[in-house]
Amino acid sequence: MQYRAPRWLAGHGAFAGNVQTIWPALYSKAHVDHGHVLVAYRRERWDTPDGDFIDVDFLPAAVLAGAQPKTAHKARVQLVLFHGLEGSSQSHYARAFAHWAHASGWDYVVPHFRGCSGELNRAPRTYHSGDHAEINWILRRLAQAHAGPTVAVGVSLGGNALLRWAQEAGNEASQVVKAVVAISSPVDLAAAGHALGRGFNRQIYTRMFLNSMKPKALAKLQQFPGLANEAALRAARDLYEYDNAFTAPLHGFANTEDYWARCSAKPGLKAMRDVPALVLNARNDPFVPASSLPTRGEVGPAVTLWQPHEGGHVGFPAGRFPGHVADLPETVGYWLKQQLSA
Repeated sequence: MQYRAPRWLAGHGAFAGNVQTIWPALYSKAHVDHGHVLVAYRRERWDTPDGDFIDVDFLPAAVLAGAQPKTAHKARVQLVLFHGLEGSSQSHYARAFAHWAHASGWDYVVPHFRGCSGELNRAPRTYHSGDHAEINWILRRLAQAHAGPTVAVGVSLGGNALLRWAQEAGNEASQVVKAVVAISSPVDLAAAGHALGRGFNRQIYTRMFLNSMKPKALAKLQQFPGLANEAALRAARDLYEYDNAFTAPLHGFANTEDYWARCSAKPGLKAMRDVPALVLNARNDPFVPASSLPTRGEVGPAVTLWQPHEGGHVGFPAGRFPGHVADLPETVGYWLKQQLSA
C-alpha cells in the first residue's frame, strides 16, 4: 500500500500519527459526497447460544442502490465488518465501508460486540480482543444464510479477534470466508497496551476508552454482584489495570498478562497458510508501536503485510480540507476483489 497523508496532515512521526488518528475520526467525511450522514441500517437482534443477544446491522446492496442491485443476489459479495474497541456500525470507518460497499454492489453487515449497540447485554461477559468463538458463530451464521461469497474486515480490536478466528479455524476458515483483513490491529496486545498507558496516549485515548468502558462494567456488576472486584475496577487508570480488574476475570484469563499473551494474533501469523489475510498497519499509529509490527519472516504464505509510514490509527485521511476517509475502503476493497477473482 502506497499511502501518503494529504499535505495539510502529512508527517511520519508521533505528532503526525496523532493528528492523522484524531482528525479523521472527528472531522473528516466518511465519503467524498456524503459527509457525516448516518447510515440507515436494518437491525436484527440475534439470541446467542449462551442466552445473551447481539445486534447485527444489515445494509443490503439493493437498499442503497434504490433500484435493482448491480449484480444478481446469488452472486453478490457479503462484506462483514467487525468494529474496534467501543465502536459501532456508525463509527467513521464503518460508514466509509458502507458507502464503498454500496458503490460496489456488495451486501454489508456490521455485527456489534456485546454491549456496543446501545443496550447492555444480559450475560456475565462482554467482549475482548481474542473473542474468536464469538466471531466463529457470527461468521458461520452469516455465511450459511448468504448465497454469494463472504469476506470479513476487522478494525483495531476487531481485526485482532478476526485474525485469531482465522488461526483457530485453520483450513476451515476458507470454507466460511474468501479473505480477511485486519486494519490498525494491535496484533501484539502487550506492546499496544503498554503504549496506550504512557504519556499523551494515557491522557487522551486511554481516558476516552475508560470513560466509555467503566460505566458499562459497573452496570455489569449491578447485574451480577461479585462478578469482579469493584474497587479495583473503579481505581483502574489504564487498560492494563482495567483488564486486570474486569476483562481478564470475566473471560477466564488469570490476569492481564495471560489475557494479552493468549489473545495476541502475532504469534499465530506464521502458521496462516489457508485463507488470504491482509494485515494493514501505519507505522506512525500511536496505539501500535512500529517495533511491534510483524515482519515478512514472521508471517505465513497466506498473509500480506501493508505497513505505510503514515496513516495513524484507523485514519488514512485523503483529499482537501477537511478530508475524507473513503480511500481506506477503496484500497482494502481493491485487495479483496483481487482475492475473489484469484
